[in-house]
Amino acid sequence: MTQTLTEAAAGESLRRSRVRWGERTIEGGLLLAALVSVATTVGIVIALFVPAIALFEFVPFTDFITGTEWAPLFEPPSYGVVPLVTATLLISLMAMLIATPIGLASAMYLSEYARPRARKTLKPILEVLAGIPTVVFGFFALEFVTPILRNVLPFGGDLPEIFNALSAALVMGIMIVPTVASLAEDAMSAVPNALRQGAHALGATKRQVTINVVFPAALSGIVAALVLGISRAVGETMIVAIAAGNRPNLSWNPLEGMQTMTGYIAQAGSGDVPVGTVDYDTIFAVGALLFLATLVMNLVSIRLVRRYRQVY
Repeated sequence: MTQTLTEAAAGESLRRSRVRWGERTIEGGLLLAALVSVATTVGIVIALFVPAIALFEFVPFTDFITGTEWAPLFEPPSYGVVPLVTATLLISLMAMLIATPIGLASAMYLSEYARPRARKTLKPILEVLAGIPTVVFGFFALEFVTPILRNVLPFGGDLPEIFNALSAALVMGIMIVPTVASLAEDAMSAVPNALRQGAHALGATKRQVTINVVFPAALSGIVAALVLGISRAVGETMIVAIAAGNRPNLSWNPLEGMQTMTGYIAQAGSGDVPVGTVDYDTIFAVGALLFLATLVMNLVSIRLVRRYRQVY
């Protein structure tokens, strides 16, 4: 009897030891995954900012930030990044003006109005847009949207050239719609049904429940969806490189061609710029500025999400 108890205790100890080692292995794997993410971020920062700092040894930082002419690959060179920043802001804001109402309206319909069968059918179809390569969107903007703007709409004759910011912004807004709609719909669907039922019990209509109850309750998730959409618009490359043109232009007129920060990175990175030169370092300086811009947006979004987050 004593021997049996001893064997049982030894078996239980061995089982616990195996469970403990299995848990430690899982913890180690999760820690490794976290460290890989941190190391990747640190590597990106080092790869961007070391060449960018080397550029500012030859180009004053104030001239880079406040200059209104960008021509680093010409003679004499100009290193004012303002035209690239204004083009990026203009196209991104116009894209969000398109994606925000369409995306939020789609999310409201899928979450509050669509029947379960319709939701299961429509949401995957909507998210298919997110899987289309952006280069396809770029050629769609250049070959389909731009001719419509030039030949059909009343102001089409004002387009001085085939490249313009308006067609790029229109197609970019369509591309961002699935991101905004999907995340916003998830946030609205997570709102407890008890809130809806309580509002209906008080005599509220479907529209009143959606706008006055569900939307405010899901505001933190909706804000996160919009910020993610803005970040994707700012970082988009192929659409603006193909449809908006590669001419730095300090203008707020969307009918003109212009170049964004990502467009310049794509142009200079695919060219014959010698490695280690000042012209080559401009790629990393623009990339570092873009990195800082998206970092600031993410920090603001985190603060907004924490401020308006509601726990049920």
